[in-house]
Amino acid sequence: MSPRLLATVIAVPVALMTGVLVFLLGMPGDQPPAEPNVAATGPVTVTAASLGERAEVVCRALVAKLPEKVRDARRRPVSAGPEQNAAYGDPAVVLTCGVPTPSFPATDDVWGLNGVCWHATRAAESTTWTTVDREVPVQVTVPGPADGSSQWVIGFANAIASAVPSAKTVPSGCTG
Repeated sequence: MSPRLLATVIAVPVALMTGVLVFLLGMPGDQPPAEPNVAATGPVTVTAASLGERAEVVCRALVAKLPEKVRDARRRPVSAGPEQNAAYGDPAVVLTCGVPTPSFPATDDVWGLNGVCWHATRAAESTTWTTVDREVPVQVTVPGPADGSSQWVIGFANAIASAVPSAKTVPSGCTG
């Protein structure tokens, strides 16, 4: 038998067996269909602080300008204070307007993001960003690790910059 014929006799059955094996491994088995990825749509539990008259007007204007979607998260209803609170996604990113003015050491970092200046406070399971250059402070709590959490607050910056007037005094890190 010639070497070419011998190679063909061996190669053809091996190629056929390989093709059948790949086909069988690629077929779905008796596994149940995957669960659909269901995002929560119910109200997010939040509290609503009592607001002064000016803060209430500013917060209503802000909430009216907030987008229906931030990054890939759709807006969700809130359990209290829809005139000052908003929530997005699951787990929820929560925006609260009319929070107390933040107090932090002068040496802490502040972040200018799309025309709004923020101070970030990290906790075990979330990062809370609070505006430090607005007449009425706004807070955004982002669940999960701190890395990348600033991307969420950027999604609110345009609405905040247009609806919430700048404060008379701001931290030195916010000017520039």
